[in-house]
Amino acid sequence: METFCNNSGASISTWMEVELPTYSKLVKDLKVDVCIVGAGIAGLTCAYTLLKQGKSVVVLDRGATAGGQTARTSGHLTWILDDRYEHLISLFGLESAKLAAESHAAAIDYIEKIVKEEKIDCDFARVDGYLFVPPHDSKDILDKEREAINQIGSEVKEADRAPFSQTFDTGRCLLFPNQAEFHVLKYLKGLCKTITGMKGEIYTDTVVEEIENGTVKTHDGHNISAKSIIVATCSPINDRYYIHTKQSAYRTYIVAFKVKKGLIPPGLYWDTPDPYHYLRVQKKDDKYDWLLVGGEDHRTGQEDKNELKYSTLEKWARKRIPELEEVEFKWSGQVFEPVDSLAYIGQNPHDENVYIVTGDSGNGLTHGTIAGMLIPDLINKKSNPWEAVYKPSRKTLAAIKEFTEENLNTANQYLDWLTPGEKKTVEAMKPGEGILLREGLKKVAVFKDEKGKLHFNSARCPHLHGCVQWNSGEKSWDCPCHGSRFDGCGKAITGPAFGNLEKYESK
Repeated sequence: METFCNNSGASISTWMEVELPTYSKLVKDLKVDVCIVGAGIAGLTCAYTLLKQGKSVVVLDRGATAGGQTARTSGHLTWILDDRYEHLISLFGLESAKLAAESHAAAIDYIEKIVKEEKIDCDFARVDGYLFVPPHDSKDILDKEREAINQIGSEVKEADRAPFSQTFDTGRCLLFPNQAEFHVLKYLKGLCKTITGMKGEIYTDTVVEEIENGTVKTHDGHNISAKSIIVATCSPINDRYYIHTKQSAYRTYIVAFKVKKGLIPPGLYWDTPDPYHYLRVQKKDDKYDWLLVGGEDHRTGQEDKNELKYSTLEKWARKRIPELEEVEFKWSGQVFEPVDSLAYIGQNPHDENVYIVTGDSGNGLTHGTIAGMLIPDLINKKSNPWEAVYKPSRKTLAAIKEFTEENLNTANQYLDWLTPGEKKTVEAMKPGEGILLREGLKKVAVFKDEKGKLHFNSARCPHLHGCVQWNSGEKSWDCPCHGSRFDGCGKAITGPAFGNLEKYESK
């Protein structure tokens, strides 16, 4: 039996047309070499690698396999990072920036290797990547980036234009050979079947409540004893403070246009504003492709303008590519931006034999795959040249400005507790709508489900007590402090919170 894959919001991505295998809920205690919490690309790649190395492995997920943020990406596979190598060199130095590029390129190679060896049909293809600037902007950013990439010894060329449009001339741009694209859920479907074929165990609908002293404890009272534990939950649920001061949650938006096959050449395309735009083509059928156009990022829980974001992306794309047909999908996803641009992958600070992967920075597919290579080496006490680059306990003094700004932003969100509730009444609510009301000193998150039933919960996020905000596009309560998310009824769907919103009963 197979199921539709989506437990992270109301919108549907192009990838979710793929059905993934279903797995049962954990109903027993276990003892294994490695317990992995999170069944996205990071957790499943770690499981695959460790099983190949002869370890016994169990993977747990609170929802469906690959039903979280992995199913909400745009499917870019690239070593071209969002924050530019010029910036990385200034933060980390030349050698670390070089290792960052090498690790992401190696991640693409590893995915390609797995696809070939396990015979996974997932539309994997090598393509060129193009970086261009908006019309009339200076080309200096391209010149500086080309110089930085030459310094780290990676391949970069120039092109007269990025070829995604026949009518819109981007002007001179950078061309990066040997990037890649694939269908992420077809890939993870094949990876799941390979994992279970190697006697790896996967359990879904299994909520982890505690990780301590080599034991993972579930909400239903079952214990998994493990020599090593990997927390691959996008944002770590085992860490309450430390890591969450070093990264911030952002929402990003994608629209998928129907387009005649062959109109837009395969490739990965990015421009340079902040927030930037990203594009790529994905196969639809024999006559049509989809063009995926993304961008319009903002801090999670700090804007509720989903339709405006989609509309802005659509206008941006149609202005440049008039031949686009209707929008067939639109969705949003969540990314975690580390203050110094690189993910946190490795031993969790102050925890022996507990490892984390977080801070995807918009490159979660390659960062997750890097985790699948790096963390198994750490578990096996094997030297890995990337360890220091991604070490979660690292301190990057050159990023103190970004650290301060993001944490001041987070602190300011607690002022939401002082604001009044909404003027709209419960009686005026429509099905599928959520509102915040004030009752005395408390705020209440009220949701009306599709059957008209009202659900009342405290607006207090159980992680660090931020005041959740309604996300009308995804029908979720989002915390503006550290990115925890809950469905309309208050059930946790995205960490760092693992507990639900507290039920509220009016006095």
